[in-house]
Order: sequence, then structure tokens, then C-alpha cells
Amino acid sequence: MPPRTRHAGSVGGVRIVSLLPSTTEIVFALGAGDELAGVTVDCDYPPAARAKRIVSGSALPPGLTPAQIDAEVRRRLAEGQALYHLDEGALADIDPDVILTQDLCEVCAVATASVDEALAHLGCDGRVLTVDPGTLEEVVESVTTIGAAIGREKPARDLTAELRGRLAAVAGAVAGRPRPRVAVLEWIDPPFAAGHWVPDMVTAAGGTSVLGRVGDRSVTTSWQDVRHASADVIVVAPCGFHLDGAVDQAQKVLADRRIPDGIAVWAVDADAAFVRPGPRLIDGVQALAAALHPGALGERPDLARRIR
Repeated sequence: MPPRTRHAGSVGGVRIVSLLPSTTEIVFALGAGDELAGVTVDCDYPPAARAKRIVSGSALPPGLTPAQIDAEVRRRLAEGQALYHLDEGALADIDPDVILTQDLCEVCAVATASVDEALAHLGCDGRVLTVDPGTLEEVVESVTTIGAAIGREKPARDLTAELRGRLAAVAGAVAGRPRPRVAVLEWIDPPFAAGHWVPDMVTAAGGTSVLGRVGDRSVTTSWQDVRHASADVIVVAPCGFHLDGAVDQAQKVLADRRIPDGIAVWAVDADAAFVRPGPRLIDGVQALAAALHPGALGERPDLARRIR
């Protein structure tokens, strides 16, 4: 279905609602930020996204520890409760042409089924585009998909070419070097092995991913399994946290002596460059490559910090 034009009295283009921080980032990267009419409370990049109307927010109370967040998420899912709430009034006011959402993770955003139900209830006929990339290549391809949906095909082609070019440059920089074994933890209490596109990122950065599997969901593991993985490097990338929060959690893991001596430990800005499937994943690959192969690329202290 081609995107509808805006209603009379509005500027040309499509009226877009993004229910994911990653798709918000992609919309801005394609030059369509002015057409973005609604976002989620978690959409914090680029900074201009914070000025957009919020149509979705987390149902979790603030101030919880990682263990408390995990327990609350499990309880709500077991009871069939939503983890995000959709502001139907805001959605009705916007009357969007395109709504970008996902079914990849119930913890990350409003599910597509909930959006469909809300639109049917409101009588809105906007197109719902579900964006569920599972690998790094699928993340890059999702830029093309979104570009086609919002009438930005040429910027999407240019951006995907740029992203692939940057990945090729990293591959050239780390070619022929030993590939350290890397375990990426998406949560620490309990530990989660990062899946989806993260193992691809490790491979692209010149490492060998252990624990998580490409394209599969992130899974609960144990500190015993983490130790048995015989990783050379452990990367703490807690979903929902930027670099300072990741550093705090990595330091706690070390203080609790969860990780044996002799293993390098890095904390990374998960939300900026690891867990949100958008263009900045390539920044994450570059930061990880610099951590695994000192001297191969310029360091990214804004995204990665060595803890031990």
C-alpha cells in the first residue's frame, strides 16, 4: 500500500508515528524528521526526537534494580499484562498515515496486535509497518523498507550504501588478526546472552561470539555458563542503559566476583549502539573492533569503556 498524502492544510509528505527508538532514528536519518508526529518515551535520539509528541510509554515503575526489572517483566508477561501503554487519544489526534512498530520483543515496545486493535477502535486507517530485523544485514535492509514506506527511497539507498561501506572498512582493518572469544551480556541480574544482531556485530568487529546466537532471541543464561564459555572478553551491554549505567553494572559484576580473573571486561552504551536496531549499530561495531583490536581503528570512549 503506498503512503497516503497528508490531510488538507498540512505540509506534503506522510504523517508518521514511530513506536521504536530505532525506527525514530531511521526516520530522522532519512530526512523525514519533520514528518514524524509521534514517538515513544524512549525515543531520545537524535535530540530533536524529544520534542515530538509521546504516544507510548513504559508501564514499569521507575527506579527498579536490574533484578527487580526482570522480576516485574516476568510477572506482567505471565499475567498477560502489557509492558507499554499506548495513548489512543494522541494516536487519534495525529491520525497517522504510517505507524512503525515491531513484534520482535515484548519488552521493547507496543506489540503490533495492540496497535492494530487501537486503530480499529479509533477508526484510523493508517498503515502499520512491522519492522523485525534479526540479523545485522536485516537491520541495514530495514532502512530500505522504511524508506519505501515513507517515500524516501533515494536517501534510504544512500544510507544503506554508507553503512555497508563502513562495515567493509572495519572488515579490512581487522582482517588477518586473531579473533578473541567475546561474550556480550544484555542483562546482568540474571545474566542474558545477547542474540539477534549482536553476534553479527561481534563477527564484524573481528571477534568470535560465544553464548548468544545470530538471529535468535536473547536468552537467560547463568554465571556458570558465562565462565564455561571461556571468553577472552566480556562486554556488558544492558538493554535500556547508556554508558554510565553499563559501567555501574559492570563494576558491580566485578565486585561480586562473577567473572574470573584474566578476562577483559568492557562496558558499552547499549542503547546508543548495541540493542536498538538502527544505523548506530555500525558505531557499535567500530567501538567493539577498537576494543578487541587496539590500534586497528580509532577508539570510541563515548561508546565503550574498559573496566578491567
